[in-house]
Amino acid sequence: MRHGKKFNHLSRTASHRSAMLSNMACSLIEHKRIMTTVAKAKALRVYVEPILTKSKDDTTHNRRTVFSYLQSKEAVTELFRTVAPKIAGRPGGYTRIIKTGFRQGDAADMAMIELVDFNELYNPNAEEKKVTRRSRRAAPKATETVAEAATIPGKEVKTEEPTAEAADSTEEKAAE
Repeated sequence: MRHGKKFNHLSRTASHRSAMLSNMACSLIEHKRIMTTVAKAKALRVYVEPILTKSKDDTTHNRRTVFSYLQSKEAVTELFRTVAPKIAGRPGGYTRIIKTGFRQGDAADMAMIELVDFNELYNPNAEEKKVTRRSRRAAPKATETVAEAATIPGKEVKTEEPTAEAADSTEEKAAE
């Protein structure tokens, strides 16, 4: 019975499953997106997201811990040099699974798993996005009075004088 065993075994032995997930994680880190079955993509997401979280803090201990999962120096270097700075501000959810249809040979449900911050189609203006926080407190005064601005040294006060056209239109309205 499998009571309380929640992860997908993928019809493999424990050693085969861990080796497969390690290889898939290395491929995902190096290529930023890979094609696989939906079941493997979901298992890979559970496997790789804690690794990506560890990479946000570049310490020797975290590098060794990540290397114990990935077993690839190139993947660890790529992870800490290029991937970690891009995901540093993200609080989680580093991967995205997109279903792509069915495989030709056996009709297996296929998916593409990718790193979210490396897809330029879904977030083309990720750098331009401004983060604003709104609070419930009263907003500060948006405008300052002319008298306050005049007392500040080096600040010029611009006052608009009514133009001749505006004066003519008010005179016409008064005459009617």
